[in-house]
Amino acid sequence: MILCAGNNETFDFATPIGVGLIDSAINLTRHCLVHKPEFLLFVGSAGSYGTHKINDIIESKTAANIELGFLDQNAYTPIDNVVSAQTEEIKDVIVNCSNYITTSERAMEQMRALGMGIENMEFFSVMRVAQVFGIPAGGVFCVTNYCDANAHRDFIANHGFAKVLLREHLKEKGLIRG
Repeated sequence: MILCAGNNETFDFATPIGVGLIDSAINLTRHCLVHKPEFLLFVGSAGSYGTHKINDIIESKTAANIELGFLDQNAYTPIDNVVSAQTEEIKDVIVNCSNYITTSERAMEQMRALGMGIENMEFFSVMRVAQVFGIPAGGVFCVTNYCDANAHRDFIANHGFAKVLLREHLKEKGLIRG
């Protein structure tokens, strides 16, 4: 089953599950209770913490939930905040997820130093729901912006083309037709 966030990030080949960590978790859980899929593939846009360039396509099976308050040691969590379905020895790009978009170069550098590669709002929820239901899962992302002061402006400017690139990537992989 191919998933996407929703709102302005929809695809005719994907099921929208909602924007952000909460709505995506609720809606995907509801769907899995009714029709447990064999595999979950999330497709969406992402911001780069500096290593990946705009329009890069990133595949990942590892998501994290590192909130910005953690960077300044203003917060901690007692929960496991990394979920991975990665089984191979290759180093996976870690997709950090939050309900907030990073717009600080300092925070971008700190996230990169923690090993985070890109950020997307929904992927951690997808991976956690998949883990709970025992469903193999992964994600495909197109970088639309860097996580800096221009994040929103660049996202708006690059989002349409990112959706085209994602569609083409999935066609090349044989995951969708036409």
